[in-house]
Amino acid sequence: MAYLDSLIQKCNSLSLTHIKQLQAHFITSGHFQFCTSHRTKLLELCSISPAGDLSHATRIFHQIQNPSTNDWNAVVRGLASGPEPTRAISWYRTMSRYSHRVDALTCSFTLKACARALARSEAIQIHSQVLRFGFDADVLLQTTLLDVYAKVGDLDSAEKLFDEMSVRDIASWNALVSGLAQGSRPNESIALFKRMGVEGWKPNEVTVLGALSACSQLGASKEGEKIHSYIMEQKLDMNVQVCNAVIDMYGKCGFADKAYRVFENMGGRKSLVTWNTMIMAFGMHGDGAKALELFEQMGITGVHRDAVSYLAALCACNHAGLVEDGVRLFDSMAGSGVRPNVKHYGSVVDLLGRAGRLKEAYDIINSMPMFPDVVLWQSLLGACKTYGNVEMAEFASRKLLEMGSKSCGDFVLLSNVYAARERWNDVGRVREAMKSRDVKKIPGFSYIEVDGVIHKFINGDQSHANWCEIYAKLDEIKFQVKAYGYVAETNFVLHDIGQEEKENALCYHSEKLAVAFGLISTSEGTPIQVIKNLRICGDCHAVIKIISKIYDREIIVRDRARFHRFKEGLCSCRDYW
Repeated sequence: MAYLDSLIQKCNSLSLTHIKQLQAHFITSGHFQFCTSHRTKLLELCSISPAGDLSHATRIFHQIQNPSTNDWNAVVRGLASGPEPTRAISWYRTMSRYSHRVDALTCSFTLKACARALARSEAIQIHSQVLRFGFDADVLLQTTLLDVYAKVGDLDSAEKLFDEMSVRDIASWNALVSGLAQGSRPNESIALFKRMGVEGWKPNEVTVLGALSACSQLGASKEGEKIHSYIMEQKLDMNVQVCNAVIDMYGKCGFADKAYRVFENMGGRKSLVTWNTMIMAFGMHGDGAKALELFEQMGITGVHRDAVSYLAALCACNHAGLVEDGVRLFDSMAGSGVRPNVKHYGSVVDLLGRAGRLKEAYDIINSMPMFPDVVLWQSLLGACKTYGNVEMAEFASRKLLEMGSKSCGDFVLLSNVYAARERWNDVGRVREAMKSRDVKKIPGFSYIEVDGVIHKFINGDQSHANWCEIYAKLDEIKFQVKAYGYVAETNFVLHDIGQEEKENALCYHSEKLAVAFGLISTSEGTPIQVIKNLRICGDCHAVIKIISKIYDREIIVRDRARFHRFKEGLCSCRDYW
């Protein structure tokens, strides 16, 4: 027995052939059925070790006359981390059905399978069994449950469970901070991160990754800077993944320069993700030259450029209007051993379309070795709207309908094309098509952070506590910009209504409301940062340029695709977006 114990301890490094030899020895010596600890170890070796084989583990299991809970757990654990996690859930059900004793470990392994398979209803059932079995006092099991709810998107249940936990550990805080950030509830994620400090908890690498993600979504630069300071104080910047998240946060909050400082300070610790993230940040800010310079530097320093690197550089060319550079880059991909995927084709189609080279963009789509997705036709449709090409817009729109697209943006773009030509009957026809297909228009909204508080605005919003002051400021802005020579770009309003009504409809767009609030709630000279969930509209772009000149403010607007940095009456995009 002592010899077997010693041999078992060394088995993690054995091959599957040696594991099978050990199994044969157990069977011939009579230890297989009666020495449960050795048998369970054998199952674990087959199911979770690098040399293991899950199918062989299940075959061993079926040879056991009276499997113990540990035997079941060994197989469930292996299946939960294997390629088909739903099999672990099936084994759990079978175990319960045959009245085998389920313990906290069984529930924990199965819940991890639920998290990987995004099996919400199964997780709820296991949660009820956890309560029935009396396992709810197990902190690790509670944390696993919390993690499952966060990963499947049931954040209400995650928060409820968190509040009910009598004992919490750092892992439970991390699960909820990350879950809220990933579940499009970044405000709550940041609030929970702050609460950790108040209650004396010490955030670790996992915590700051979740909180930085939340800051990136909101453009909450002030909170992001505080987290960065904490990272430096606690020496968490030695973790490359954390540094990458800081670069991403600064890039998405409008500070490519701060992102680049972090990038530079990493020295030789940069990963491929580090380089790609920095190139993307420069691209979002319209600095195509710096993005391409960094892309070339990757090759010089011997960093292998992957498909993401090329996509980041192509997007940078797209945002900066570097058409020839982008086409050259795209053509060079095959020679570099990187096969273009549909996203690369989409980027070059968008690049050519924005430059008015619609025929070339159309030819690229037709030359693709794979089936074009809806994004390519949407890019072409957007270019047709910009350049007023009705015929190609109708063709792209038909393709989108054939593909079953129900995006409101597709219909709105076609409506814009018709509205620009004052073809109101066709605009009405598009509206009817939207109704018949139950297409919902995505409402535009904008965020602005003032004194650490996030304020959200929708078009025509009067729900804000300061809405009277905001509207008064907008009236002042309206008067000022007109005196500056501004004429409302009413072609952005689809409705066949009078000129005055069109101007009023434009005046209260969410990004204008956010900028007006920024003007009345921050001191003179302070930059104003706004996040928009959709693309900024042309009229808002024109007005904010003038506001930056009249009020001597730098205004940064991040829309769904890129940054616009308005200063002294100009925009960093050079009116190319």
